[in-house]
Amino acid sequence: MPSRKIEFPGSQQALLAGRLDTPDQAPRAWAVFAHCFTCSKDSKAAAYVSRALARAGFGVLRFDFTGLGSSDGDFANTHFSSNVDDLVAAADWLREHHGAPSLLIGHSLGGAAVLAAAGRMADNKAVATIGAPFDPAHVIKQLGQGVEQIKAEGSATVQLAGRPFTVRQAFIDDLTSQKQGERIRRLRRPLMVLHAPRDATVDIDNAGEIFQAALHPKSFVALDGADHLLSRPDDAQFAADVIAAWAGRYLMAEPVADTPAATPSPDRVDAALPDGAVQVVERGTGAFTVDIRAGQHRWVGDEPASVGGDDLGPGPYDLLTAALGACTAMTLRMYARQKKWSLDKVTVDLTHSKVHARDCAECETREGKVDRIERVITITGDLDPDQRQRLMEIADKCPVHRTLHSEVLVVTRAAELP
Repeated sequence: MPSRKIEFPGSQQALLAGRLDTPDQAPRAWAVFAHCFTCSKDSKAAAYVSRALARAGFGVLRFDFTGLGSSDGDFANTHFSSNVDDLVAAADWLREHHGAPSLLIGHSLGGAAVLAAAGRMADNKAVATIGAPFDPAHVIKQLGQGVEQIKAEGSATVQLAGRPFTVRQAFIDDLTSQKQGERIRRLRRPLMVLHAPRDATVDIDNAGEIFQAALHPKSFVALDGADHLLSRPDDAQFAADVIAAWAGRYLMAEPVADTPAATPSPDRVDAALPDGAVQVVERGTGAFTVDIRAGQHRWVGDEPASVGGDDLGPGPYDLLTAALGACTAMTLRMYARQKKWSLDKVTVDLTHSKVHARDCAECETREGKVDRIERVITITGDLDPDQRQRLMEIADKCPVHRTLHSEVLVVTRAAELP
């Protein structure tokens, strides 16, 4: 499954580090994952759950909050509200470059953050929390004796997960000012609460409070045997499987669900197109991703990541050169079959580029750039030199080759709308 690093500006203009996990096909929907307090996008829970959701067909953006992991910024200047703002910034980036953040998932304090951020995203359709506290101020307990020093001196360096962090009074004030119960009640979108019954960090009573505060539709799943950090891959896989199945009920009705991984809707037109007809439709789940149909066949087209695409399928020029390669191999096979020659296999390797016309001795165009397709044909079989030479000559007679060398008329007109 593709996974690539990305960067985007956070709420304090620091550059935040993220990772985008995507399925091999066009995503069923896009999700944002918020990690736990002082954790990172590479924590076991974040990585395990995101990858498992990608295997289930979701595209997932996980990122480091300001001052954590690989993100820039100073943790001492952050607080819960800035984390929520970072989450909104991540959703904005995902929306602009790939698709709407339909699903929000948060682990521990990240769960509290997605509950707070969801109301600021009109295109968010569902929210899932894992081991989340009902009140964000719950994390103050983790500061231990440092709380008294913070009150007396305005800040303190505390040990969290074995690492030193500077925490200021503004951090505590922000946590205690959150009206989380009201947010949860106003959420008004499907909510799934996942919690381990024996969670020693955030006890399961928090899950009960979240569930009671939320309106329907809401669901609760006990992660029996799991610890707070979902340190076992099996527990994270189970959580991801449940979230994917549950979210499918609410997200698959959206236009972004029209993907090979989704169940076709009753009104979907699946009849084979007539010979020679091709249909290309935008997926709505990425910057450029399209669904391509020809005859009874269906596949995905996209652009590579280097030009802002998701690289979920071949690009337009890949399809063009593939057409030439396929036609070449088929034409040689047809000719060899007619001649009853011992042709075992044809392999065609192609590359497309644009070169300066002045560097192309065989080109009629002398200015600007021209398209160049280099075709290398490997012929395997018990053939003599004359037969091989003849097959190479026949390659230039394949229909697509002739089309590329002939005058092509493209007629464009607007479709008549009902």
